[in-house]
This record gives sequence, structure tokens and C-alpha cells, in this order.
Amino acid sequence: MIEYRKVSTPILDVGYLEWNHEGTRPAILVHGWPDSPEGWAEVARQMADAGYRVLCPALRGFGPTRFRDAATPRSGQLSALGRDLLEFIDALGLEQPLLVGHDWGARAAANAFGLRHDAGSHLVMLSVGYGTNDPQQKITYTQARNYWYHWFMATPRGQQAIEQDRRTFTRLMWNTWSPAGWYTEKAYEEAANAFDNPDWASIVLHSYRHRWGFAPGDPFYEADEARLNPPPILDVPTLVLHGGADAANGPDTSKDKDHFFTGRYERTVLDGIGHFPQREAPQQVAEAILHFCGSPIR
Repeated sequence: MIEYRKVSTPILDVGYLEWNHEGTRPAILVHGWPDSPEGWAEVARQMADAGYRVLCPALRGFGPTRFRDAATPRSGQLSALGRDLLEFIDALGLEQPLLVGHDWGARAAANAFGLRHDAGSHLVMLSVGYGTNDPQQKITYTQARNYWYHWFMATPRGQQAIEQDRRTFTRLMWNTWSPAGWYTEKAYEEAANAFDNPDWASIVLHSYRHRWGFAPGDPFYEADEARLNPPPILDVPTLVLHGGADAANGPDTSKDKDHFFTGRYERTVLDGIGHFPQREAPQQVAEAILHFCGSPIR
């Protein structure tokens, strides 16, 4: 079983998994909610076999990642996730990494490029469309129904669920966001262990409440928020992979986003795949990434 490594950034002690330390090209795979770095294992192995040095960090509030200062606000705002990723890159001295993200991780990776246009060589986003962080964004009533858990977490009952019944609550997402039978009990428990982080509930609640304007942001990220809203145009080569059966972020939420990109842009809908493509179809995801971004091994 692969073990976590640690690296310190200005704000966090970040736990991360790594494959093929001697790889000739770095790739950072960032997990989403509710998930953990282990969800990338199969994709990571295939990319490592292709010559990549693969690193999978645990987001703030997940797994072994910890805040270095008890006084730091437990912000889950999306700009903070982007800044965390940049600081992770800097702490490890990574040069032009490939940034791949799922769900929250996709938002973090895109925001990293929004904050630093040359943060990496390529951007790959799974299950999220770019430009969907704005609380004033237009969404269909069907998508609003999908987002019921966002609004629920803005209530005292939702807070109680996150703080006191996180496994039942998150398992409901796994059971309803993808076609039935896609995961094993072992896989869920492995992911759910990351939710035992002492800051998980605070980060999750703040993230969803801030996203829709129900909670203020940390003033520390005020300048970053201004740079990311409205969403900046990106010049990084970008691939979007979206499950055609995604019942969290419907596939239409990532359509018609090419106007945000001045470089190469591709979008692929994965038929019959739900919200967790890296778990449900790891070979297909790995092959798509390697085809788009290239392989260090020739």
C-alpha cells in the first residue's frame, strides 16, 4: 500500500501520494468532493508507467493535510484551493506540471491557471465545466435540483449532517451521482477515511456556503477572488472529460466553454459514466489524458 508523503507550504502541511518519483515529467492529480487522493490510483499507475512522476495531494480539510496555524480561518473558498495548489507546486519545485483535477480538484486546477497563467503545461478537468464558480451564474432548474445538497448545507440541518453524519451523507452522493454498482465497499471506506480530518466539516460547509454568497470569504484571498471573478480567459491547452450519466454536474454544464480558452481545447463526454470517471473508467481517462498531453516515454 502506497504511503503518504508530506510537504510544507506557507499555510498547510500537505499530505500527498506519489508514483514514480524518478519520472521525467510531473503530473498533479487533484481529487474532488466527496473523495480522496486514493481515487486516482489506477489512473496514476498508468500515467507512471508512461513515464510521469505522479503526485496526488489531499486538499485542505482532507486526509493527512493539516493547517500549520490553529488561527488560520478554515476557508473552503475555491480561490484558496487554487492558491494551495500553486504553493504545493512551489514547495516541491515542480516545473511545468500537468494539472489534472476532478470536481473540487478541477476547480482548483483551473483557478491555479487563473492566478498564474504559466502554472503548468496542460489542464485537464473532470466532471466540471470552466466558468461555473460565479454565484450569479445561470443554471437550469434541473441542475438546481441536482445541487440540492448545496442548499441543504446552508441550513442548520445540513450543518448537522456534515458534522455528525458525514458517512451517511457522503455515501448518498456516491449512490446517486453515478449508475448503480460502480464502487466497492472498500473503495468507499478508503475515501471516507479522508473525511475524518478535524477540519473537514468546516471546510466543506464554508466552501458551499461561500460559493453561493451565503458566507463571507477569508480577506487573505480577496485579491485572488478579484482575479478569478469573472473567470479569466486561459491560454493553457485544456481537456474536459465529463461523464454522460453524471447526476451531480450534468454534462450540459461543461458545454460551450471554448470561448474561455485561446489555446487548444477539447471536450469529451464519456457515455454511461457518472460523476467519478477516474474511478469508474480509469483506463479510458488515463488514455485520454496521455493522448491529449503526450507521454514522456517515446
